[in-house]
This record gives sequence, C-alpha cells and structure tokens, in this order.
Amino acid sequence: MRNMRLTRPRDPDMPRSRFAAADLLSESLAGVLQRPARSALTALGTVLGVGTFVAILGLTATTSSQIDARFNELTATEVNVEDTAGAGDATKGVVTPNAFPPDADARVGALNGVRAAGVYWTVSLQGASVRSAPPGVDATSQQIQVVAASPGVLAAAGPRLKTGRTFDRFAGDRGEQVAVIGSGMAARLGITTLETSPAVFIEGQPFTIIGIIEDVDRKADLLLSVVVPAKAAEEIWGGPGAANRAKMIISTELGAATQVAGEAALALRPDHPEYFKAIPPPDPKALRGNVTSDLNQLFLLLATICLVIGAVGIANTTLVAVLERTGEIGLRRALGARGRHITVQFLAESGALGTLGGLVGTSLGTITVVGVAIARDWTPVIHVGTVAAAPAIGLATGLLAGLYPAWRAASIQPAEALRR
Repeated sequence: MRNMRLTRPRDPDMPRSRFAAADLLSESLAGVLQRPARSALTALGTVLGVGTFVAILGLTATTSSQIDARFNELTATEVNVEDTAGAGDATKGVVTPNAFPPDADARVGALNGVRAAGVYWTVSLQGASVRSAPPGVDATSQQIQVVAASPGVLAAAGPRLKTGRTFDRFAGDRGEQVAVIGSGMAARLGITTLETSPAVFIEGQPFTIIGIIEDVDRKADLLLSVVVPAKAAEEIWGGPGAANRAKMIISTELGAATQVAGEAALALRPDHPEYFKAIPPPDPKALRGNVTSDLNQLFLLLATICLVIGAVGIANTTLVAVLERTGEIGLRRALGARGRHITVQFLAESGALGTLGGLVGTSLGTITVVGVAIARDWTPVIHVGTVAAAPAIGLATGLLAGLYPAWRAASIQPAEALRR
C-alpha cells in the first residue's frame, strides 16, 4: 500500500484548460521582451550563422559569375591547333616535318571570328647556348627556351609591352634576326634598356632585342622564352621536326572559338585536314560548377559551425531562463496549465528568437553581398531560394535549440516549483 499512488479522478464537468494561439503569441513575446538584452545576445548566434549562410551563398554565386565571365573573355577565345601529321604518317614510313602551309596565318586569319593566328615551335638547341654578350667575351651562357614564331603568335598572345615593339609581318617575311623577350628574362640577361640596341647571341647568332613584354593574356610561357621570327629560325636551325612539332595559337571573338576550331583544319589543308587537331576551349559551365562546388563545401561548413554555435547559445539561455522561471512555471501549472502548454510556450520563445535572428541575418548577409559586389564593380547574384530559406533555417535552429529546455520546463512538478 505504501507504494501505491492514489490519483484523483477528473471531474467530468470541469472544462479542460486550453492555450489559445493568441495567448501563446502574447506570452512568448512577453517572455522574449522581458529581458531584451539577453534575448538580443541569444539571437546573435543565429544572426551570425544565417548571415554567414546568405553571404557565403551570395558571394559564391557572384564570384562564380565573374569567373565565368573572365573565363569567356580569355580562355574561351583561344583555340590551339596541333600538327599531328608526323605521328599519322610514321606508320606508313613517311614523316611530314611540318604540315602547316607557309601562309597558315593568312588562311586561318580569313575565317570569320578570328582576331589573330600564328604558328610557332620550340627551336632545338645544343645545351645552354643563349648569351647576352658576343662569343669570346666573358659572359655566362644560359639554357633559355627559344621559340620560333610567326608575327601572328605575338598578336594572338595579347602582349602588354614594357618597352619597344614586337616584330611585324615585314620583319618576319624578311627573316630579320630580331627578338622579343619577357621582362623577367630581360632582367636575367642583364638587359635594362633598348636605347643601346642590346642583342642576345643564340649559338653565336646575334638577335637584336626590339621589345620587352611585361605580360600576356595567353601563352604565358612566352615570358620565359626568347621569341624570334619563324623564317629566321628556319634559315639558321631548320624548321620543326618530329621532336618539336609546330603548333598554332588562334585568338577569336567571344563565342566564335568552337566554330573556328571546327573550320581551322580544313582552312589550313583542304587536301589533308586530318593532319591537324584543333583543340577548342573547355566548357566554362564545367569550370564554374567545379569552382562553385568547392566554395560551397568549404564555406557552408563555416556557416554550419556558426549555426551550431547559435543553437547552443539559444539552448543555454533558454535553459537558464527555465531555471529562473521555476516559480512562474509552478504557478502556471497550479492554475491549470498542462505540461504541453509549458512545452509549447518555451518552444515558441526559442523559435521566435531563431526567426528574429534569421531575418536579421538574412538582411545582413544580403547587404554584405551587395556591398562587396559594388566595391568590386561586380553584379551581385543572390538566389531567391537562399533568401527564402534563410529565415526558415533560423526558425528550425531556434526550435531544435529549445527542445531540451522546453522538455525540462514541462517536467517540473507544481508542488516542487512552488516550494522554491
């Protein structure tokens, strides 16, 4: 009998206590506004988490858009053509040293959408044989790549000159012994000015430096090479061979690269288009997708960490509020409030804090994206789904954080609460 628990049956005439939605809303707002400083600090974690979430997704979309545009402006306007005639004819016992015709630049340049085109190859030299002083003078020879190029190569590379000029078609057709080098290569060779008409000596052959390149839009390896006219190189060292096949670089208008890649081989050799392999630029959508995926995975992890910190903050503060309001909870229970009423009230308070933090965080994240885009002269890109989902994420964070404190509040017995 000692362990038996006697329960008083409920009077059927006594109405059950109810918690109307309007009362729930007013009580929750009163609980939040009763301590505004604590509520603001509690919601700060959610503000940071949701704000980071919106800012990261917005900046990722904006950056991906800029990468795509930049990719289109540079790489998507470049087509490379390889001479594969040597490999194809080797099986038949015949090797074609150079399948490019003498007027290759003009043939491809006549295609619609082509800005510039040129043939180039790496000159085969014997060891370290590039000097900045004549043979017999004390100067250290260096192993530097020498590129034989038609004038169209430098035009297609989009060079920005530090000083001087590049060789033109007139110099190329005459086979003049002139050269163009990069600024880093000029410093390596000790060339600081063109006023004295400096020269480099390639296997004893003098080439006058007529231009120093500061940077290029494409084919950056030209900055580390000595670029000489193709006809001069062919007269001195011979043309391209099996070990150093000639190639062509083509600069096109935006959107014309794929078309030019399909027409280049036929324009070069209508009789043998199979001698060439035209390589169009890769799909920018694939590049953007990879970049976006990597950025999303990295930064969403940071946003998740911020949301977890915010949830812990809400849970901790709500639990402390439960302990502080034990007397209030006991009084409510004594006046007829059920355990589920207490649970719903505290969940509503934590959910309100999470929603408020989500709304403020969404606003701050959007402002951050727009501000960064304006500062960098970009076009801000924020998906509607991101803005719509962010407050819901704040609400979900608040509700999850308030589950344990709400359960703890509902489990408090009225008699024990009133005794404290």
